[in-house]
Amino acid sequence: MASFLARPRRLAAVVAVAAAVTVGLSACSGASSGKSIHLVAYSVPKPAYDALGAAFAKTSAGKNVKINASYGPSGTQSKAVLSGTPADYVAFSVQPDLTKLVPGKVDASWNSGPTKGLVSDSVVVIVVRKGNPLHISGWDDLVKPGVKIVTPDPASSGSAKWNILAAYAHTLAEGGSEAQAQGYLGDFFKHVVSRASSGSDAMQQFLNGTGNVLISYEDEAINARQAGEPVDYVVPDQTILIENPAAVTKKAPKVAKEFLDFVQSAQGQEIFASKGFRPVLAGVKVPTVKGANDPSNPFPQPKHLTTIDDLGGWSVVNEKFFGDNGIVTKIEAKS
Repeated sequence: MASFLARPRRLAAVVAVAAAVTVGLSACSGASSGKSIHLVAYSVPKPAYDALGAAFAKTSAGKNVKINASYGPSGTQSKAVLSGTPADYVAFSVQPDLTKLVPGKVDASWNSGPTKGLVSDSVVVIVVRKGNPLHISGWDDLVKPGVKIVTPDPASSGSAKWNILAAYAHTLAEGGSEAQAQGYLGDFFKHVVSRASSGSDAMQQFLNGTGNVLISYEDEAINARQAGEPVDYVVPDQTILIENPAAVTKKAPKVAKEFLDFVQSAQGQEIFASKGFRPVLAGVKVPTVKGANDPSNPFPQPKHLTTIDDLGGWSVVNEKFFGDNGIVTKIEAKS
């Protein structure tokens, strides 16, 4: 994994999706060879995949290849693929949305490569209005009077799950107990004023004036600033490492695997970095990133970076927090 993250390196039923945005990314306007890739992804990395598609088109493997892309909430997109939506390349916010497709749609060896099936990393940040009028500096400020939080709905959004886990884990990182962490989540949800279906929808709601704080991916905050939106963001001292997986499906054409290889290559990771994502490969040259708090040092090391493994791994976390009797499920029922 990238050297700027202090963590162990890892070698280690919905058919029509109303919220999905379907976009054709043409690698060549003629697409004369007839090759195409059906890309199904969560909403946040669209800017990165637009840039990756354009760069892939300039390679020998990507010449005359048309990428047909569909974007939407991670959980919703996973269910759509499971229900039969055409997909050659799938990219999700959280691992459980991918493993739902194993072994029927995706081979069990999807995570056996050098990056363990990951294509991008990020961290959870706090997005505020330009100038940070509420003087937000960390998680404890979010439960003060007058704070109105926008975060997606964990029932559909992988981004929401990362946000909630970061909020929970910050209490543990400060030496608190699990009971205190749950208590913080209860207070946190009392301040939530909107739960959009996806991370990108939550950002749009915030930009349209809803709430005064948005919990989001670092890359999405950077992308908003790249687009000239009047927002700032805070990387909390305690946050969580976001790990985003991708894979090709069993029936995908060879060119889909070539695209995945490109995405996981140094060149592909540099493109991800330019859009605010943290690379998953060590030694990748990180460019100057417009929109970052410090464009020349865009990915600062948090004082405490929790990983999903620190919380027991997704097999434990998904049920413990988001299952029928999960911590978050019970809190949301009361809020």
